[in-house]
Amino acid sequence: MTKEKNDLLYVCSLIEFVGRMTKNRNADIVKRIGKEELTRQIKVAELNHCLTFEQVASEMVEDFEIPTGNFDSVAKCKYTVPSVIPIGSVYTDLILDIQASSHREIVDIMYDVFISFMSDEISNFNASTYYKNPSYLYHSYIAGELLD
Repeated sequence: MTKEKNDLLYVCSLIEFVGRMTKNRNADIVKRIGKEELTRQIKVAELNHCLTFEQVASEMVEDFEIPTGNFDSVAKCKYTVPSVIPIGSVYTDLILDIQASSHREIVDIMYDVFISFMSDEISNFNASTYYKNPSYLYHSYIAGELLD
């Protein structure tokens, strides 16, 4: 795994962790912290790997005054809840696929993916979206809706 992909995976997983921890949609977390913080998190990801998600997430919640929400994707799940790393991997693959076809900046794509319809679809652990083929996710994202 390349350093860029590994750092992106870390930050995507961290966003998922913060969302679960604070019971907020990932879109709300990303909107709250903004692109500047996403950029910073990618830059410091290699250093933060040695820390727990709990520590980094707690600092993020405090620094950005992220309130407790009412979106609990874990409690609503009727099945085994996937850990934050596999979900981070779903986001990472989608972001890198979009970058390969658009040549946009990673942070811009990351922000757009997390605030798109796709984020809520991935967070619905009672559906099968999060483990669909990356190509399906990419084409659905481009189409603006889940494809049949």
